[in-house]
Amino acid sequence: MKVTRVQIIARGLTNRCPNCGGRTLFKPGTFFKVNQICAACGFEIERGNDEGFFLGSMSLNFGVTLVGFLMPVLLLWCFKVIGDTTAGVLAGAGSFAFPTMFYRSSRSWWLMNYYIFLPHHLPANGGKGRSGEDDNI
Repeated sequence: MKVTRVQIIARGLTNRCPNCGGRTLFKPGTFFKVNQICAACGFEIERGNDEGFFLGSMSLNFGVTLVGFLMPVLLLWCFKVIGDTTAGVLAGAGSFAFPTMFYRSSRSWWLMNYYIFLPHHLPANGGKGRSGEDDNI
């Protein structure tokens, strides 16, 4: 099986396993728990010694919150579309609510970003996973 970059993007945008496309990225019935291993293909999604997956997705979440949510609130306030109180409440509440709602997507998008650039690291493409252990690069 050969996973293309287009498939990686589609799987990343729909919170699916980048290797097989299964809906196994997150534990069923939970919002914040990522599966360590894909139940469908055995792909190691999250590793205990790899902080980059969490930190990368957290940075992505932070950036999207700033640019995609807080910046529009700031612009609406600057151009007097919304008042001071409304802007303050939106910014304060949204600073917590938006990242929480975007959590799953940020985790999936970070994997997607990694494999867009390094698709040969996917086991389905002959690699050994995210750690880059394969020497056939």
